[in-house]
Amino acid sequence: MHISVKTPKKDILRLAKDCKTCGHCCKYSSGYLVDGDSKKIANFLQIGERELKKKFLEEGEKFNTKLLRPRLIKEKNMPYGECVFYDDKRGCTIQEVKPLHCKVGNCNEHGEAIHIWFTINHFVNKNDPESVRQWATYLKTHPTIPGGRLEELVPDKKILNKITNKGPTLPNGAL
Repeated sequence: MHISVKTPKKDILRLAKDCKTCGHCCKYSSGYLVDGDSKKIANFLQIGERELKKKFLEEGEKFNTKLLRPRLIKEKNMPYGECVFYDDKRGCTIQEVKPLHCKVGNCNEHGEAIHIWFTINHFVNKNDPESVRQWATYLKTHPTIPGGRLEELVPDKKILNKITNKGPTLPNGAL
């Protein structure tokens, strides 16, 4: 299947099903919460959302967008760490309600495209010039999926040029 920015979430979930549950992702990071994930996790743990945020979540930022994620247990001031909900013997202790990012993030054949899909749909804000600028910088060294090019996210050339500080519109739509 060809993954694009507009691929429905149900198709992304289907493509992400074949996770090997090796725990590698959970040992070095955690997934970001979207679409009511916080409420589902709080209900599963039988605590309030405020308590969940205080005890188990932290804020992370990518592309000028802040989202919550399970807190990382870091060692020796490392930038990575184990997800607070990961147990070496049991694996994910909130498996039944794990965040969408955790459900779709894996190392299968579609992993990179799905990661980009999640990033564009939940972090890159085409209405926020700083988010678009950061995405433009990212694209200089990383691939994207259909719908993720700058010209696709911000089709108005004048606005895109203003955001990316490229000056006047270039001829023939070249960027």
